[in-house]
This record gives sequence, structure tokens and C-alpha cells, in this order.
Amino acid sequence: MSRFLSVFSIALVAFLPLATAHAERVKDLAAVAGVRENQLVGYGLVVGLDGTGDQTSQTPFTIQTVRNMLLQMGVTTPEGANPQLKNVAAVMVHATLPPFSKPGNTIDITVSSMGNAKSLRGGSLIMTPLKGADGSIYAIAQGNLVVGGFGAQTKDGSSISVNIPSVGRVPNGATVEREVITPFLTESALTLNLHAPDFTTATRMARAIDGVLGAGAAQALDASSVRVATPANGEQRASFMSIVENIELAPGEASARVIVNSRTGTVVIGQKVQVSAAAVTHGSLTVSISNQPIISQPGALSGGTTVLVPNSQIDVTQERNKMFLFTPGVSLNDIVEAVNRVGAAPGDLVAILEALKQAGALHAELIII
Repeated sequence: MSRFLSVFSIALVAFLPLATAHAERVKDLAAVAGVRENQLVGYGLVVGLDGTGDQTSQTPFTIQTVRNMLLQMGVTTPEGANPQLKNVAAVMVHATLPPFSKPGNTIDITVSSMGNAKSLRGGSLIMTPLKGADGSIYAIAQGNLVVGGFGAQTKDGSSISVNIPSVGRVPNGATVEREVITPFLTESALTLNLHAPDFTTATRMARAIDGVLGAGAAQALDASSVRVATPANGEQRASFMSIVENIELAPGEASARVIVNSRTGTVVIGQKVQVSAAAVTHGSLTVSISNQPIISQPGALSGGTTVLVPNSQIDVTQERNKMFLFTPGVSLNDIVEAVNRVGAAPGDLVAILEALKQAGALHAELIII
């Protein structure tokens, strides 16, 4: 451990990341475990609308919320009164709390109508507490809404709507009141979680960190996690992680995969996809039915009537595409060229790939989404 700290002290003074062919930084491949965003949500009221609020006869929770708010402010509504408020809307407020947010920081919020309000344009959100998954309040939201859509309606029922007027945003509309505790300053070691789990990448990352900070500084736990020993002094951890996240390494090559989107016909073939010896032919049968009616005209003085006689013609054609042969170890470029030579459409390419997989000739994972 002493050797590790001494190496870290030297690296802290002067560190030059070594460039590697096709190298990527640690910060682009992994994230520190526990250092993440947190979701916040709250329930509140938007006031000041121009008659586009909730229809309180159909949304009784809006009236209940208004009564509770007025009661907290010392205003008691008469018993049995049912005020018809058109300028108020019950809303849900949600936001994302970035990591390391401190009390006093501001974050953007999104406000969405819960009832049947037609539009939130021109409204103001009243002070709303935002809670995390643990039920604690982490931020307070309030402010004027910015609504990107609008709607209009006439007396005869005609209406027009552009975008979604029942959703708005308040830039910097919430103030952080509590900090989320992360393991960054408390744990004796930090874990780097890879965005794409891969044993090769995890092993190379641990070796790259050891090469800069010294042997034993990092350890690959599994395909997605690398544990890194950190200095005992918490003040040095920010500088320490600045060094670690800028270390470069060559990530492992992705597994051979073929991704097929059956709805759009998009096909993505990985670089390492190989095909064994196989023969493929592609052709389609086309049946064309055309209707060319014939007018039957009766002879003179025959007393008949002119009629329209149907005359249908059926034409059957079949494409005569030649069979092409895949030799063992065919690469991605060979597959694409062969399929283009046949003239297959994206839907046909999906059928060819599925047939190759069923025949055991496609050495790749076929993923259909």
C-alpha cells in the first residue's frame, strides 16, 4: 500500500496519458459505482391559468388540494362549498438530481398535468417539495412555466393543438435542499462499472491502471466491475480520480452479433461475424392480376342493351436469381456484397440471415428487436 501511495504521489505531480492505437479513456468506458443521478418527484398545483385548468367537477382531488393549501395558510372554506376553479390544475413535478449536487444548487423541472387541464400556458407552479425514492425531500420547486405547445377551441367544438400544451418546464425551477451521500468520500476503494460488460476490457482496464499507479492498484472483479484502491486522504480523491478516468486503454472487441429491427428493416452486422460454407438462393414469386373490361355492344335493332363484360388477366412471374456460395470463414464484406448482388431488400436480408442461423452457418448471435 505504501508503494501504491508513493507512485500515486509521483503521478499526481506529473501525469501524461499514454496514447494507444484505438484507445479510449476510462471515463468513456465506465462509471464510478454509486455516483449517479437520482430521480425526484412531487405533487403540486399550477395557478394563474387563463380558464384552461382542471374541470373540478371531474377532478375532485384538485379541489381537495386547494382546500388543504388554503387551510395551511389560515383560510377556511365554507362547509359544503364546491368552488368551480378554472385557473388551477393539479400537476406532477419530476426532476433529475445530478451527482454531487449541493444545497443551494438549482435544477430544471418538468411539470405535467394530472387532470383534464387543456393547457398549462401562462401558469405558475406553487412551492412543491420533491422527494426521492426514500421519501425524503431533496429539493423545492416553484416558478413560472415555459410551455412549448398551445391549443385553441371555438364554440362550435372545432379545436387545434400544437405539440403538447399540458406539459411544461421550469428552467432552474428547483433548489436543492439536501445532498445525496455517495461512497466516493467514505469507501476505502471505488468500483468502476463498465457500460458494456466484457472480461477483456475489464482485465485491460485493471492492467492499464496498474501501469500508471503501480501493481495492486486495481483488480478486475468480473466482466463489468473493476475495483480501484483509493488514497486514505479524502482530499486527494478528486485528483486521484482525475488521473484514473484519463488513463487510456484499448477495449476488447465486441462479440459477433447481427442486430435486426423487424419493424424498420434495419440490419446491423458486427465486424467479427463469420459464415461457414453455405449455398443461398433468393427469388420471389409475383402474381399480377389486371382487369381490362370489354364493352359489349348489341347489334342494330336487336333490342339488347350495352353491358360491361369483365376481362381479367393473370400473369405469374418468378425472379431467376442465381445461387451464390459462401466459403468457410466469409467476412462481413463478403456477406454484404453477396446479398447486394442478389438484390435483396432489407426484409429479404432478414429472412436470409435467419435461414443461415437455422442452418448453423451463421457464427454470430442473431438479435431481433
